[in-house]
Amino acid sequence: MRTEFTRLLKIVKKTHPDVDEDLIRRAYRVADKAHQGQMRLSQEPYITHCLGVAANVARLGMDAKTISASLLHDVLEDTSVTYDELKDEFGEDIANLVDGVTKIGGLHLADVEPTREEKQAANLRKMLVATAKDIRVILIKLADRLHNLRTIEHLPEKKIRRICQETLDIYVPMANRLSLSHWQWELEDHAFHHLKPEEYKKIAQHVAMKRREREVLLNEQMAFIEERLQEAEVNARVFGRPKHLYSIYQKMIKQGKTYDEVLDLLAVRIITQTVSGCYNALGVIHHAWPPQGGRFKDYIAAPKPNMYQSIHTTVMLEGGRPIEVQIRTEEMDRASREGIAAHWKYKDGSEKVDTKAESQLTWLRQMYDWLKDTHAPEELFDSLRREVSTTAIYVNTPKGEVIELPEGATPLDFAYSIHSDIGDHCVGAKVNGNMVPLRYHLQQSDVVEVLTARHQTPHSDWLDIVVTGRARTRIRQRLRNMDEMPDVGPGESRAVATQQIRKAKQTKAPVKETSPHSRSKAILIEGQRDMEVSFAKCCNPQQGDPVIGYITKRQGITVHKPDCKLLGKTGRHTERMVAASWEGMALIEARLKVMIGSRPNALIDMTTVMKPINIDIMEATFIDNHQSESTFDFRFLTTDRDRVERVKVVLNQVVGVRKVVEVTDTEIAANN
Repeated sequence: MRTEFTRLLKIVKKTHPDVDEDLIRRAYRVADKAHQGQMRLSQEPYITHCLGVAANVARLGMDAKTISASLLHDVLEDTSVTYDELKDEFGEDIANLVDGVTKIGGLHLADVEPTREEKQAANLRKMLVATAKDIRVILIKLADRLHNLRTIEHLPEKKIRRICQETLDIYVPMANRLSLSHWQWELEDHAFHHLKPEEYKKIAQHVAMKRREREVLLNEQMAFIEERLQEAEVNARVFGRPKHLYSIYQKMIKQGKTYDEVLDLLAVRIITQTVSGCYNALGVIHHAWPPQGGRFKDYIAAPKPNMYQSIHTTVMLEGGRPIEVQIRTEEMDRASREGIAAHWKYKDGSEKVDTKAESQLTWLRQMYDWLKDTHAPEELFDSLRREVSTTAIYVNTPKGEVIELPEGATPLDFAYSIHSDIGDHCVGAKVNGNMVPLRYHLQQSDVVEVLTARHQTPHSDWLDIVVTGRARTRIRQRLRNMDEMPDVGPGESRAVATQQIRKAKQTKAPVKETSPHSRSKAILIEGQRDMEVSFAKCCNPQQGDPVIGYITKRQGITVHKPDCKLLGKTGRHTERMVAASWEGMALIEARLKVMIGSRPNALIDMTTVMKPINIDIMEATFIDNHQSESTFDFRFLTTDRDRVERVKVVLNQVVGVRKVVEVTDTEIAANN
């Protein structure tokens, strides 16, 4: 083991020349003695695992305390060493780090066997709480999981699958959130290898078969790029980007692509010395090849919230073959590999964290409020997983502030991410200048404006709209304050909570049909129930009349008749008009036929894009044409014709869709 420890010291001296070597030596001696006689299933001494974890942390350039805690990370859980002994020997800082890692690993729930969701939720909760206190805890835990996956083949098959699934659910999103790209990719590939061995093997074989051909073409393009950069006097390094097997698999599944389509995409990275060099290099690339529309992202001018910075562009080579190019500085490249560790250094015994690291951890501290709220296990797991999801979108406020939200987030999630009061009083939203329903799924780079009214309050239906834990917790808290939602214990499921809400609604005192309150409950706004509405006195619409909604600044949504003279004369803003109807009335039945190239997950992708439009799909049928094309027939109900047109638009944007046509009543009758 002395040889392994010597290798560790070499890594430490290379990444952190002024490290306190004596502290690391003492930590190694204590860990080696504590684990004496303990063996891994591979029949290696247990201390080899501790050394492997410490080496992972050392490669990030972390300080002596973090490396020492990595060596000691299992002594509290697996040996007789106590917290007080660690504190006396190494100080409170290292003892707390080891204790934090130990608490994440220890899982103690009810006497009954916990469900997978309960285990995941408990682990996520512990991890986030520990990480918010000291980011080094999660760095050690991720390093621990990474080393375990490298040597996981000695465990029983059932345990391997559980650990690998947990890795994809929790540790991969966390690595992504901390911008530890290299760790994320390795964690993904290890988990993929064991969870889907056949798919892994097929992709690995295809990559191997294509390797020689790709290397020749890639080297040619890299040489060409280097020549053009030299001519433009841009000081830069150019190299190919490796393709990770799990990312290839994800592209195939999500985009419906074949092995060849994914593997034919070349990828290079250009590393410059300055930011201006990045933009000069971009000019060289776009001068040499035409850029592909919609495939340009400038994360240098607008960095991702996880501190990632780079320019991404896809250009078309001669013959129409695409090549992905990433351009960044040396510092940006180091930050993409080391993540938050690149900004988290400890010098002269005092903690000095730069503003980038503090800003990037804001999301953790914002979770404290809603972590304290009781959640059903499956709901907590789903909410937490979304918060650290690898798939995030970045939307903008009208003033240009970038807001990060999980994929699938709605304007309500956006409103609550700005402030609880804005969320509570939200009556509508405009996206890119157009009114959208609250169920609308926000897209990358959307500009979102929230419309509020002081009389608006949250509704229980909002819990089915939001996806973020923050929004869900704030809505729950407000509903409880309004006595419209019962408390739900930690052992109760979301279904139980929903049942209790419905029961509470049913036991409320009945209201006469003639009352304005009863009328307001019968109104649907953009297909949504229980919105705060009032009825315009100028036209006084009654149940059954055609209606339209107008968003006011003070009174929420006012319901008018469409032919109301006052509504027309006052020059109202048309962008504040929203669709309104009486519940159970004025519903339109529409049928659309979609022709799409045969590929996996087509139905999922189509129903996903239709969901934000808030239509009620009554029937979906499938016809295989056996000519590389499939046909889907959708029958759905909606409140207005505009929604039918919007459904056509979003379906035409789904990958592989060739044609979307509406089936008329005449055509339906002719076919029957």
